[in-house]
Amino acid sequence: MAIIPKKHEMPLQAPEVRAHNFEEVALGYTPEIAAEEANRCLNCKNRPCVNGCPVNIRIPDFIMKIKENDFEGAYQIISESSSLPAVCGRVCPQETQCEEQCTLAKKFEAVGIGRLERFVADWHNSHNTEKAKAPEANGHRVAVVGSGPSGLTCAGDLARKGYQVTVYEALHTAGGVLVYGIPEFRLPKSIVAKEVETLKELGVDIETNVIIGKTLTVDELFAMGYEAVFIGSGAGLPNFMNIPGEAYKGVYSANEYLTRSNLMKAYQDDPHTPIMKGGKVAVVGGGNVAMDAARTALRLGAEKVYIVYRRSMEELPARREEVEHAEEEGIDFRLLCNPVEILGYNNPDNPRDPKNGFVSGIRCIRMELGEPDAGGRRRPVPVEGSEFELDVDTVVMAIGTSPNPLIKSTTEGLEVNRRGGIIVNEEGLTSRANIYAGGDAVTGSATVISAMGAGKVAAKAIDEALSQK
Repeated sequence: MAIIPKKHEMPLQAPEVRAHNFEEVALGYTPEIAAEEANRCLNCKNRPCVNGCPVNIRIPDFIMKIKENDFEGAYQIISESSSLPAVCGRVCPQETQCEEQCTLAKKFEAVGIGRLERFVADWHNSHNTEKAKAPEANGHRVAVVGSGPSGLTCAGDLARKGYQVTVYEALHTAGGVLVYGIPEFRLPKSIVAKEVETLKELGVDIETNVIIGKTLTVDELFAMGYEAVFIGSGAGLPNFMNIPGEAYKGVYSANEYLTRSNLMKAYQDDPHTPIMKGGKVAVVGGGNVAMDAARTALRLGAEKVYIVYRRSMEELPARREEVEHAEEEGIDFRLLCNPVEILGYNNPDNPRDPKNGFVSGIRCIRMELGEPDAGGRRRPVPVEGSEFELDVDTVVMAIGTSPNPLIKSTTEGLEVNRRGGIIVNEEGLTSRANIYAGGDAVTGSATVISAMGAGKVAAKAIDEALSQK
């Protein structure tokens, strides 16, 4: 059989339609398309795709099950390694991980591994009616801080081994960045809720509205009888550029902007939280979060949305798929540009003017790429005399996040690096005995699947340590 050189296209909402709703953009493979895509897999003996997966899913095996029309069997194989298959199939950067290692990619396009994973997970969720069964308890208790991808993965792996696990979440809904950071049109919240419900069926207890470091400290968790603590609290502290004008009304961190829209439903007609809608919006940054914020602004009714990024299109760190979707929807990319000041409206003759203190524009300077920096990317250099202004009403800063210092400041002896990330060894163990950490709380902002990998590593280490008691 001749090899089909390109992966099968993902059915999508039309750009002119999806730009005005929050429904999922990608519609998913049909069983027929999934079977045809599965037949592109060469079932290699050395299985390089598995090594490219941070949680080591047995990729050729689950794809073989799809070939055999055994979709539930494919799901069971995936779920051996992943607690969040429907999530990973949607938001993980497979093109730089498992698919990048695909043997087929040496001559053609890689097998659509992520699209097949999503198909299998969705098929299971729509057809399976059996609840997960909690295993026999082994008598050990573990606390998990944070219900994002690393925390949920660690909790799920331990629960399957019989541990009594309690997850403590600061917000009112479980899911961490999966619910507050990723928009509905990329990851429906019903998908996250389903994955969380499965963990509850396994016996995981999830306590929301509990801020570890304030409501309870890590040391108080040990006093409550937990034998180990996993910190997966993410990186929720937003970064800013420290340029003039960042205090004007209408300047958001991407974290706040997306949380208001995603978690607090500010896009609804009668929202419980305010957010600036309409007008012109500039989103500063070039990662996936910047794409999410820009596309959210469009759906909130913005008449014009800019992406302002200091490097070129080739250096954009966002997934290519997300960039293409943004371009199709009409997002205006202002590349090789960097903000130097946020402009605001002030009326010195009338201090009580209600427009005082609001964003009126953003001043940028054009950039050119110079010599490579320490990371190998060419360093952006300002072009003298090239400043210009964009007329905007809202500015969203999407230039990264750092770990919140609350847990470090309330946990004696917990070592962190200069960026605030918790220092761990290769097993996820911190400088404190029986305290483990993983995900963005350690690395800073990274991918969902890498956070899940860290959760798996820590769960394995916790099991090895506690099972000897």
